[in-house]
Amino acid sequence: MAIHYRCRHCKTHVGTIDHHTVNAAHLGFETLSSEERQELLSYKENGDIEVTTTCEDCQDTLERYPEYHTLKSFIQ
Repeated sequence: MAIHYRCRHCKTHVGTIDHHTVNAAHLGFETLSSEERQELLSYKENGDIEVTTTCEDCQDTLERYPEYHTLKSFIQ
């Protein structure tokens, strides 16, 4: 099992944590509400977890242009 992080905006692969490195329980997923889990986590058939996040580039853009938060997608 691996945990893959992908940007919700640009779909860039942000990183992967191998299950030998960390236990998913230590990442705080259990503190998410069921709605947050449904929105942020997807479980793959092979046991991997994909976590939706925001990469640094997209975060910088959102900080410079806060009105982009109202858009479903700001990537052209």
